[in-house]
Amino acid sequence: MRRSKAVVTGAVVAAVAVALAGCGTSAPSEGDSGTDSLLIYTSRAEPISEYVVEQFEAKYPEYAGKVEVLTMGAAEIPERVRAEKENPQASLWWGGTQQALSLGADDGLLEAWSDPSFKDQIDPMYRDADDRWFAEYQLPQVIVYNNEVLDADSAPQDWDDLIDPEWRDKIIIRDVAASGGMRSIWDAMILRESPDGSDPQPGYDYLTALDANTTTYAADPADLYLQLSRQSGVVSLWNLQDTLIQIEQNNMPFDFLIPSSGTPVLVDGLGIVADGPNTDGGKLFAEFLYDVELRSTLAEDYFQIPVTEIKAQPSWLADLDIVPLDVDWAIAAEHEAEWVDHWLNNIKNK
Repeated sequence: MRRSKAVVTGAVVAAVAVALAGCGTSAPSEGDSGTDSLLIYTSRAEPISEYVVEQFEAKYPEYAGKVEVLTMGAAEIPERVRAEKENPQASLWWGGTQQALSLGADDGLLEAWSDPSFKDQIDPMYRDADDRWFAEYQLPQVIVYNNEVLDADSAPQDWDDLIDPEWRDKIIIRDVAASGGMRSIWDAMILRESPDGSDPQPGYDYLTALDANTTTYAADPADLYLQLSRQSGVVSLWNLQDTLIQIEQNNMPFDFLIPSSGTPVLVDGLGIVADGPNTDGGKLFAEFLYDVELRSTLAEDYFQIPVTEIKAQPSWLADLDIVPLDVDWAIAAEHEAEWVDHWLNNIKNK
């Protein structure tokens, strides 16, 4: 197993990062071969990050044993990078929503990179206009259910079904504050009611009703999968990729539905940390992520929907019928912190 460390809470992340920055902790040191070690912050599922690092080190043996990955929630990565801004520790921010990456870029956390080889393969709508972040794949959000209790007919079919009293204490949700995907679902629910974001109250009313049906907020994805499999709750909201990994690779008793009225389709991407200790290594790893062979494998075996061309669409992707919700992600980025803060202080567990 690759060396991967899970970071659980934003508070711990920030506190540790500030302590490291304050103490002047050194960046990853240079190894015996003369190649600097490479520290990556990621929100990717560990099976994916472990596989990719193995393939990267095989292709670039000078990095064998020198790539360290810290796994955390997508919303926790910017907290850590921001806390370390005066003394960056990581070289690559790998995994995050368009909203988080855009805000991080505007805060000076990401370096402009004008000439990656994959740039022209990515639709301009899926990359930063100033080349500070690039989408890696698209991530639809789905309704997940325990298929030992429910089937495709009895499970909730759409967003409004989730707030029906029928589902009281039957829904489990991943802790929203730490999860970029969950934050994005919350953004979409608010913008569904107020497309310009000017009146979030109807969206807050929806989230209040959803909270009333939620039995618990899982601390992390592993906790979510465990509780859903044990039927502590029988319905959840989660991203398609990780859901398929749990179904196909881990034999979890799950199935999913794409909400009938449409679903938020996120852009999940990456960026080079500004003034990171091994920018060249970070760029080399990023270039590798867009390798056509790797992208094809990640689509076939790890259910990624790439934003660049691959050899052939896997059957699972060709069979999907996804209707994206019309979400203005720029408005979401502008208001997300405010909306999530309101939910934490006025709605969650109330």
